[in-house]
Amino acid sequence: MAHHKSALKRIRSSRRRKLYNRLNKKMMREAVKAVRLATDFTVAQGALKSAFSILDRATARGVIKKNTAANRKSSLAHHVKKLEAAH
Repeated sequence: MAHHKSALKRIRSSRRRKLYNRLNKKMMREAVKAVRLATDFTVAQGALKSAFSILDRATARGVIKKNTAANRKSSLAHHVKKLEAAH
């Protein structure tokens, strides 16, 4: 256990941050999963828009890095594009 006041505060703040990050990452995973599981193009397109928004928010909040978000968005867009071709 920490003995200094600043170390105790660091423990408290890192706990809060961990919960915050966990919540945001869960939202991201659910959004990505919704796009991946969509079989209809129009449904996938709606889910893609939502996923982009969630990924952008997570980036702005510092949960994930900018390039990570860009890679995931690109991958999802490619997936939806393949659904459109099959449509």
